[in-house]
Amino acid sequence: MTRYFSSLDDPEVVQLIHMGAIGVIPTDTVYGLVAAATNPNAVAKLYATKLRELPPGTMIGASVADFADLGFPAETLQKVKHLWPASLSIVLDASNIPPYLKQQRADLPVRIPAQPGLAHLLRQTGPLMTTSANAPKQPTSTTVAMAKEYFGESIDFYVDGGDLSGRPPSTIIGITPDDGIKIFRQGATDVPSSL
Repeated sequence: MTRYFSSLDDPEVVQLIHMGAIGVIPTDTVYGLVAAATNPNAVAKLYATKLRELPPGTMIGASVADFADLGFPAETLQKVKHLWPASLSIVLDASNIPPYLKQQRADLPVRIPAQPGLAHLLRQTGPLMTTSANAPKQPTSTTVAMAKEYFGESIDFYVDGGDLSGRPPSTIIGITPDDGIKIFRQGATDVPSSL
């Protein structure tokens, strides 16, 4: 039975994620479909629910240690950590990431959000794999009602954070071999031209 919550602070949300549930939550940008990144079954369920050709989305965490523990390059994380927390996704090498997370991808975007409620949740749940709360090629959900139209009762929970339509998407960047910054998408966060 699908559960409904009005706050990320509800301890049952943390409990459900730890139990392998997937759900829709308000992120620092729009609504995201999330699963515990350390739970292969939960991540598989997330990818199956999204029905996307290239399943991986963005991983969000509370600290660079969250990402390093999963196999992202520690040296690169140390170079970029001063850019977080922010609505900034950084594409990192995924060579040492478990296959259930990256699927066929060679890299994955990661983000440490600044939004206080989400940051608090991540400190309790550990890193989450996220993907936008929408069906492929359809508009991204800016309300829980939109997300429910896409997923209905096929997911375990929804957290209503209100209308997020005014929030810009995250900026997405990559790091070049000479420590330059390549912008893939300019969004909410401005970045320097190099590290």
